Amino acid sequence: MRPYKFKPFLKETIWGGDQLAAFKGVETAMTQIGESWELSGVKGHESVVVPNGVDEDDVGLTLPALIEKYGSALVGEAVYARFGVEFPLLVKFIDAKQDLSVQVHPDDALAARRHGCRGKTEMWYILKTAPGAKIYAGLRKTLTPEDYARLVTSEAQPNPIQDALATYESHPGDLYFLPAGRLHAIGAGNLLAEIQETSDITYRVYDFGRRDANGNTRELHTELAKDAIDYTVLPDYRASYDATKAEADLVRCEHFTVKRLTVDGETSLPSPGDTFVIVVCLDGAATVNGVAVRRGETLLVPAADNTLSLVGTATFLTATA
Repeated sequence: MRPYKFKPFLKETIWGGDQLAAFKGVETAMTQIGESWELSGVKGHESVVVPNGVDEDDVGLTLPALIEKYGSALVGEAVYARFGVEFPLLVKFIDAKQDLSVQVHPDDALAARRHGCRGKTEMWYILKTAPGAKIYAGLRKTLTPEDYARLVTSEAQPNPIQDALATYESHPGDLYFLPAGRLHAIGAGNLLAEIQETSDITYRVYDFGRRDANGNTRELHTELAKDAIDYTVLPDYRASYDATKAEADLVRCEHFTVKRLTVDGETSLPSPGDTFVIVVCLDGAATVNGVAVRRGETLLVPAADNTLSLVGTATFLTATA
């Protein structure tokens, strides 16, 4: 089975920028593109197979339909047994021209109880930054749920909840792991790759008071967030990895394992086991199992043929469940 390519879903947002079309090498009349959903099984935004040397009958199938057709040969026996036709991961590129809202995501148990879906643990890999760009992740001081409620509903500007967040200068190559429950925000000037659980549940707690073109503010979810937040304070919320390695481990958690690969020439990587492999090209161009891929493109390598043969000069993220 050959690796699959899918049509990206470009999403305009109130905070989006103008970098994603150029980064991906696509033409579009859209402006303020905040997100490119690269690989998605989210209902209503399912990725669709595009021609790429795969079986013609597969072209046009949604990701869930592709899983239904091939089952464990595509995603692996354990993944198929656990998730069925639901693809477990969501891959995005994000371009923040403005600050995103301060937000938090519920864990699996809370999301299932409230919304009948999975929660959202995610990670960010920073690709490009403007001078002064910031990442906000985690609490920098101890808060109780009552403290949070008082701060987030304050009418002071800037909102005091910002001062309660750990804040970092953002640089290309930085890595953040954001388990469900961790307050966070992407600051203006960040272009990044995001890998997360398949979920679109977000509790927005502060949105900088901004208004849309119609003068409306966006909905906040301050009360829902109160019970979702992990109030643990850590000394540092940045994740570390060995950037000198051609194959560097980035994140390993119950939901996904993510690595960074750098290729200059030809190399092969052994099978990670009975699972699919997502390959996200961050820079350069190469072939993966004979399929050409360039910056801004994403491949899904089936579990049935997941030993990776890479030729070219490129940097990738790989993700497995």
